[in-house]
This record gives sequence, C-alpha cells and structure tokens, in this order.
Amino acid sequence: MSSIESRIAELRQQINDHNHRYYVLAAPEISDRDYDTLLNELAELEAAHPEFQSEDSPTRRVGGEALSEFTTVAHAVPMISLANSYDLQDIRDFDQRLQKLLAGKPYSYVVEPKVDGVAVSLRYENGKLVQALTRGDGRQGDDITENIRTIASVPLNLRGQVPEVLEVRGEAYMNRKGFLKLNREREEAGLAPFANPRNSAAGSLKLLDSREVAKRPLDAVWYGVGELKGIRFETHRGLLEALKEFGLRTPPLTRDCDDIEKVIQALDENLNARHEYAFEMDGAVVKVNQRALYDELGSTAKSPRWAMAYKYEPEQVETQLLSITVQVGRTGVLTPVAELEPVSVSGTTVSRATLHNWDEIQRKDVREGDTVIIEKAGEIIPAVVKVLTEKRPADARVFPEPHACPVCSQPVSKREEEVAWRCENPTCPAKSLSWTKHFVSRKAMNIDHLGEELIKVLLDAELISDPSDLYQLHQKRDTFLALDRMAEKSVQNVLDALEDSKDNDLWRLIHGLGIPQVGERTAQTLEEHFETLDELASATPENLEEIPDIGPIVAKSIISYFGNPIHQAFIERLREAGLRFTRKQAALQTAESPLTDKTVVLTGTLTQLTRDEAKELLRRLGAKVTGSVSKKTDILIAGEAAGSKLRKAQDLGIEIWSEQDLVNCIPTDPELPEGQLDLFDL
Repeated sequence: MSSIESRIAELRQQINDHNHRYYVLAAPEISDRDYDTLLNELAELEAAHPEFQSEDSPTRRVGGEALSEFTTVAHAVPMISLANSYDLQDIRDFDQRLQKLLAGKPYSYVVEPKVDGVAVSLRYENGKLVQALTRGDGRQGDDITENIRTIASVPLNLRGQVPEVLEVRGEAYMNRKGFLKLNREREEAGLAPFANPRNSAAGSLKLLDSREVAKRPLDAVWYGVGELKGIRFETHRGLLEALKEFGLRTPPLTRDCDDIEKVIQALDENLNARHEYAFEMDGAVVKVNQRALYDELGSTAKSPRWAMAYKYEPEQVETQLLSITVQVGRTGVLTPVAELEPVSVSGTTVSRATLHNWDEIQRKDVREGDTVIIEKAGEIIPAVVKVLTEKRPADARVFPEPHACPVCSQPVSKREEEVAWRCENPTCPAKSLSWTKHFVSRKAMNIDHLGEELIKVLLDAELISDPSDLYQLHQKRDTFLALDRMAEKSVQNVLDALEDSKDNDLWRLIHGLGIPQVGERTAQTLEEHFETLDELASATPENLEEIPDIGPIVAKSIISYFGNPIHQAFIERLREAGLRFTRKQAALQTAESPLTDKTVVLTGTLTQLTRDEAKELLRRLGAKVTGSVSKKTDILIAGEAAGSKLRKAQDLGIEIWSEQDLVNCIPTDPELPEGQLDLFDL
C-alpha cells in the first residue's frame, strides 16, 4: 500500500472513530474545526488521487449528482406499523392479551421514546451500507441511499465483528434547533416555512438532489431489525446494545420494565422528559423484551402483537388573538405575528405566535379578535392551529395583505416564486437594524461593544443607515460622544473595535454581507475557493455549483446578491472604508518560517495565546494545523497538562515544541516596546 493510500485509509478511520464518539457515545475528543481539518485533508487527497476514492468515504456525505427520480425496491422483510392508542387502558389490555397468549411464560418490557420522524430501513452487507429505503407501503419503498449517506450519524461502515446481513429499522428526523434555523432561513428567503420537524425531514429525504439534503440538519435513531444473516438477538435490550456497538445511534432514555405497572410509570416519565429530547417525540413504544417470543405471539394483518405505541395528546390551549403585527427581517421579508392574551403552553407562557404569511392567514381565516387554539408546532414554535369561528365577535377584523412596509411606509412586493411580501427599500430602518445586528455579530464581523440598543440609538440619531456607515463614525466622533450615556472611553472602544474589524478574515465579511442562504459555514467554504471578494462577486453559477455544499439555490442567491446595484454600492463603501477584501492567509503567508509547509498538532493548555490565536498564527506562518497525531505530523506543540497526543508523538519520534517555541516564531516589530510581540494583529 502506498503512503498516500495508507494516509487516506488512516484519515477515514480517524473520521469514522470521531463520528462514533460524537454521535453514538456523546463523548467527542476533538473540536469541530479540528474535525473539519481532517475531513478537508481527506477530501484533498481523494481529489488528487481519484483512484483511491470510495463510496463509503466520509467525504461522500456532501451528496452527489441529482437523481431524475427514486427507484422503488421491495423490502426483504416487510415494514409493518405498530398499533397505537391515546388511552392507557389500551396499554393494560395489551398486557392482558399477552398473558393469555403466553400462558404463564415469563416476559418483561422495554419502553423507548417514540420519535416522530420518517421510518427508514438500512441494509448493511458485511458491515457496509448498501441500501436505504423508505417505509413506503410496507412491502416496498423508495431507494434514498444517497440521501441517507449525507446524515453524519449514520455509519457507512459498521464497527466490530459484523454479520453477513443486517437490516436496521428506525426513524430519520430533523432536530429541534436545526428545524428552527431552517425555517428562519426559509422565511428570510421568502419561502414558506415547514409546518413541523417531521414534515421538514420527510421533505428533505424526498429531495432528488442529495447535495441539498446534505445541508439539512437531519439525524436518525435505530431500534429494530429486518433481514438478518449471521447474527441473532435474544432480547430487545441486547439488540439495542449490539446496534450501539456497531456504531448506530439508538433511542435515548430507554427503560426496562418488569411488569405493566412499571410500564405505566415509564410512560409518565417519558412524557415528563419530552422537552429534553433533541427530536420531536409524540409518545412511547412498549415492546416485549424477549425476542424468542415474537414468533409465538405473531402479528395481526396490520401490526405485531409484541409491541404497541402509546401516543401523547399534543397540548392545545384556547386564548384570544388580540391583534396582528408585522415583523420586518433583515432581507425585508414581512412576517405576520399573532399577539395573544398570554397563556401557558407546554410549560411556557406564550404571548405571541407566528402566522408565517398572508396565505396562511387566509387559509385559516384568522382575524383580529378571534378566539384561537394554540399549540407548539413540533413542541417548538407557538402556532395558531385553529380559529373557533363559533366564538368570533361581531367586530372581528380581517387583516389585509400589506401595501406598504409597516416601518418605513414604502411599497412592498411579492416576488413570483415566493409566498412572502417583502420591503424592497434598502434604507428601511427595520432592515437596517436586523442587518447591522447580523453584520456585527460574533459569527460575522465579531465587532465588540456594538449591541442592539446602541445600534438602535445610532439609527435613531441618523448616524448610520446601514452597516457600512459604522466605518464613518470616527468622522462623527463629537456627535457620537454627545449621544445619551456615551462616554469618551465607550466611544473609543467602539471605534477601536471597528478599526480592528477591517482586517478580519474574508469569510467573516462574506457572512456579514447578509447574503440569503449563506451562513457561517458556507462563507468559510466560499473563502476556501475564492481568494478575494471580487472573485466571488464575479463567479458564475457553474463556478459556484462545482463547490461542495453549494447547490443551485445557494448559487442563485449569491449571483442575485452581487448583481444588485444596491449591494454593489454597499460593497464599494466597505472597500473605501478600508476593509480587507482578500483571503487573510494568502496575503500573510509570504515570508518563509520554520513552520512553512509543516503539519502541526496543538495539545494541552496554552497560557500565552488562546487556542484560536495559536491556530491562526500557525496558518499565517505557513503551517497546516490538524487535530490528531499521525506519522504525517511534523511538529506537536504541547501546552500544560498535555496527555495522550504527547505520548503518541513521543512514541512516533515526532518533534515536540513548547508554546514558547511557537511564540519565538512570531516576528517582532522594531517600533514596538522591547518584549512586546506583534501577533499579526491577532
């Protein structure tokens, strides 16, 4: 095996191990950035050596070519659904039936949370993922293998001693935080939001372009099996433990119960824990633990006799819709919001609920003054689910479609492909506030001392109208200082932070521009492929879609943004203000250093630099920073309390540096006081 092929195999194993620790064991060993470094190294090696590419490489999770349609495939073992009930007496009756059928044979139960997701079956042959199917009609389903491959927690290869064939059944779902973020992005883009996480997961898995699926925050848990060859499970508990050992995520907080009374108690505990789960949970599943009894118990025409689902009623409450207001987002999208008589729903007090858009208002015939039913959609978003028209007062008011922005009073429009109304006024104060908050935020330009209240003050005083005006505040220092509660030091802190931000990484500027569909990670990806903002601005759709994670929707959004004369003028104002428009590393890696082209690993606690400062410094000195020690590592920089990485580096004979050795590589500026280091303005 060549050294390159060996390194590729090593990287794949490391990444798979880190995936297992993160998704199954919930005990990650490295940071997200270190993980990305490993993944990027693997992607570069595979691109340079296509002869070593593999279908089960972790890099394949970004998705491949779009399909024209899904293929329908028969299940080796049918996927039958469970009987379910909302009545606890039905669960007791279920136990009574088991006692009669088993005639005194001992049995126990396992109770697990019921994920409200999309039923999926995975087929592994000799440990390798070869197929993923939807439930379909239970006898056959759609082949969604390429889409399932994009889910990071799904192992492409099983761990340990693997059977000849293992089919696992479970649920794909969208986690709560990801669902909220996805809906915010859709609303900002003028698209209709998803109703709940289950719908969004189902819609994601049926996308024909797996590159788009890869951008969705999907996950999965596995709790059952179909066809098996070379393995058997005596108990359901044993099955769950074995799936974990294979590297498959199983449902959390499963409970072993000796009898039906303990099952009832477990159902209650599961209900109380429903808000602790990362996924939407709509009930619990009660299963006989002894799998040897499954054949004896058999199935009805629709469902097995050895398991039953108990479903929880969604909590709904009645309240009055006092009025409808309109929010204006940073992209100008108008979102109607129901202002409610405060009411408790799912453990929290709700006084506002989204109405999404005017199509939704018309479909539900929502009027100001109505009595409405509220629930948390997917246990997350307060939503109006129903209007009690029989309680409608005579003076209930229809809320019309907007003709003007509620903030700036300028005309609004609805684009052909969108459901949202949008304020197109670039100087709208509402857009300016949201945009400026985004621009200065920690994940964008990371400008200290500029909170929302100060931004509002600056906008109200007409010192700024958009983020580019922030860089002119030094020219209005006296006016700035005259504002309420502004002191000399606080003004200087803001001006210094703005000056420092001019030299930010390019990806921060790209993210700060507020391009719809372009978040922090996408901005970093774009920086890797374009050395300057001007190169990105002149990119073609074809250029953009060649980049992993950039599909046609994101590409269209980028092209549209840079083609807008208003945005072009904004960017020119930033250029005139002196902001860096080039990739920082490319601009600074000009001089040779002892670390040029070296692969470096950091470990232990640093005392003179933060970990981020050290990584940035290493990159600027020409080094490649990775997260784990291997034969390819040139230097290990060991801080205090260094552990296993230091021992491994010593075993491999790798050069060991102290933090001071790294600091000694930092150039000093002769104009600085003696002993003061120039950390490249880190």
